[in-house]
Amino acid sequence: MFENFKVFEMELAGRPLIAETGKIAQLANGACLIRYGETTVNVAVTASAKPRDGIDFFPLSVDFEEKLYSVGKIPGSFLKREGRPSDKAVLASRVIDRPVRPLFPKDMRNDVSIVATVMSVDPDCSPEIAAMIGTSIAISISDIPWKGPLSAVSVGLVDGEIVINPTAEQKERNKMSVTVASTADRIAMIEAGADIVSDEIMYNGIIAGHEANQAVIKFIEGIKAEIGKPKFSYPSNEPDAEMLDAIKEFATEDIKLALDTDDKRVRDERLKPIYEAVHAKFDEVYPDSAAKIEECLYRTQKYVVRRWLLDEQKRVDGRGMDDLRPLASEVGLIPRVHGSGLFTRGQTQVLTIATLGPISDRQLLDGIDGETFKRYMHHYNFPSYSVGETRPSRGPGRREIGHGALAEKALVPVIPSETEFPYALRLVSEVVSSNGSTSQGSICGSTLALMDAGVPIKAPVAGISCGLITEGDRWMTMVDIQGLEDFFGDMDFKVAGTHEGITAIQMDLKIDGLTPEMVKEALEKTHKARIYILDEIMLKAIAEPRDELSKYAPKMLSTQVPVDKIREVIGSGGKVIQKIAAECGVKVDIEDDGKVFICGVDIENCRRALQIVETIANDPEPGSIFKGVVTRIMDFGAFVEIAPGKEGLCHVSHLDVRRTENVTDVVNVGDEIIVKVLEIDDKGRLNLSRREALIELEGLVPENTLPDRSSRPPRRDDRGDRGDRGGRPPRRY
Repeated sequence: MFENFKVFEMELAGRPLIAETGKIAQLANGACLIRYGETTVNVAVTASAKPRDGIDFFPLSVDFEEKLYSVGKIPGSFLKREGRPSDKAVLASRVIDRPVRPLFPKDMRNDVSIVATVMSVDPDCSPEIAAMIGTSIAISISDIPWKGPLSAVSVGLVDGEIVINPTAEQKERNKMSVTVASTADRIAMIEAGADIVSDEIMYNGIIAGHEANQAVIKFIEGIKAEIGKPKFSYPSNEPDAEMLDAIKEFATEDIKLALDTDDKRVRDERLKPIYEAVHAKFDEVYPDSAAKIEECLYRTQKYVVRRWLLDEQKRVDGRGMDDLRPLASEVGLIPRVHGSGLFTRGQTQVLTIATLGPISDRQLLDGIDGETFKRYMHHYNFPSYSVGETRPSRGPGRREIGHGALAEKALVPVIPSETEFPYALRLVSEVVSSNGSTSQGSICGSTLALMDAGVPIKAPVAGISCGLITEGDRWMTMVDIQGLEDFFGDMDFKVAGTHEGITAIQMDLKIDGLTPEMVKEALEKTHKARIYILDEIMLKAIAEPRDELSKYAPKMLSTQVPVDKIREVIGSGGKVIQKIAAECGVKVDIEDDGKVFICGVDIENCRRALQIVETIANDPEPGSIFKGVVTRIMDFGAFVEIAPGKEGLCHVSHLDVRRTENVTDVVNVGDEIIVKVLEIDDKGRLNLSRREALIELEGLVPENTLPDRSSRPPRRDDRGDRGDRGGRPPRRY
């Protein structure tokens, strides 16, 4: 039945990598069921028979589909089926797209769709890596024109050693996670997050990943040689050479004058009449090629910018190759928010707002990785006004999700632990003006906002990008690329880090890859630039995190209670914890391991709630002082509840600094009073004293004469009948 069914196998990082073709998705242009360990991903690639009309780009779509059946789970939604892609799935799609896209013909306009469906997940074998390899196989054996194959691996740093495709156990000790995609001779894509590692270690990891990819590429080339289809031909969207030369000759000098400015607004205004003049002259000459006239104008601008860079070492805004645009940092711009920072780089401006919340505000992620919580969240917004355009906001797209995730990845290594700083944190970067490198601006702005909010980050982080221009064997890099250099250049190499090392990398390419020398130079240039940005710009705006949180930020305290006491702290039906929250005006969260987090606007109320929780969970220490409520009146004294379920006797002789004959002369049921714990007797009963608390806190002087009964301890009968409970106070819910 499956006469074309083929199975190909190799070993990758000590685990079997198996590619099956010819059985599943036979109507696709190319398909591959890839198995890595027990991770299984089906990849299908299709292309339209005809090109799409009226577009000036290659229409490629990549979808990484997470199916919860892959981990034996039923979706929790009302419909019990998967909904919109998770952020993690969107990021995986982008990671596949970035190295694959430059290998397609730039003049092809046929729609191409890549769908990678995760069908089972082995925690030791990354489904993203399997999907990238499966994508390469599926396109390679298809009839779709493509200059692959390529391969991808994940590189880790475990116990100081570089590891290819670390296992789940190794990831627990991993200090670096780098995805490296390669062709046979070039590095095609880098996506990295690291716990502040040196440039040298990062470079070595990238090269190790590139070398590991070579065995997989040979494996794919063997599959392609055996079952690959001939590539189909397509109508090229390449403009006619005569048309391109004519438009170049007509417009080049005017375009040079238009582009020669550091102001994007001026540049755009200068280009408008040039576009109008070109169309006025050439629309009649080439009436059926309006889209190609636009392509010729694009190529003429690209020609001008690249010639300036390669031949004259001249940048559009007049900077040197290693010069940064004018920089500025500012904090505390927005009142009432918990922290804010504005970072400006040329005409790029990013305003980041920091918000602190209780731990319960952290994000629950439920996907193929299992249920996890994210305590630090970063969101990135790119409104149309930031580039002077007019269009309605429709929520974050894939680009916004990707840039937010990059900034988040860059800052996670410096966020203090939950124990050190028991808050959930959300940062929102609003791009208010854009002329390139907004993702790196959001990293700098986020560092400023965190420090302004008083978050004790381990070190400040800055981000910077490096560009590339290539022509044959010639190439050159330039630091801090603006929009035009990104648009007409070949690379956007983004690096974020502290003084000590790198925390994140993202590399976008428009060519088929980089040599190791290009990678090394990009790392060196970005290292110098980020140190300058930190020392000369950011740390001059705010040298260290503020000593105190904003008065508008919630105050947070935490403690640890024994696991067997959690039930007492919560109470039946949550009555105890709800009572604490209501009485103190705070929010109380308790986790399964006994961690308790108390959040409120008033720190004194938080401390009071914390004392109550600790009193419930642990016997109060003699000498400690509490605010309690009188629950019962007896002739010999008053019973005072110092915490839910914790009650003690304040003998009449200890009710006041003055002689007291009647308990009701001093207190009544429902009164709030301060008491000091005198002792806990051998039966666990609390003896309390309002008298000693007043002397200690208010400095009152006791009268010399006290009731005669003060010299004797209260009798068992004085405390009331406690039955068979060993004298312990009744539990209250």
